[in-house]
Amino acid sequence: MTRIAIMLRPLVLAFALALASSAQAQSRVPPWCAYMGGQFGFDCSFYTFQQCMETARGLGNSCAPNPRYQAAPRAQRRARRVRKR
Repeated sequence: MTRIAIMLRPLVLAFALALASSAQAQSRVPPWCAYMGGQFGFDCSFYTFQQCMETARGLGNSCAPNPRYQAAPRAQRRARRVRKR
């Protein structure tokens, strides 16, 4: 391999990893929707309730949970053992 190819390999790998992680982040469905009213319908692009309400209040509207959002499953907690004395 040439020197340039060896030097570019880490750069290409870093670019590929950055591209993959940004695609994964964009595939998440935001959990909150702001009702924009009238012909505008819902804007389901909010990741926090506070972010949603700031937009909705400014327009005199409200927020609701996104019906397409599915929370990640929670890990089950192990039962706690009671120590005998």
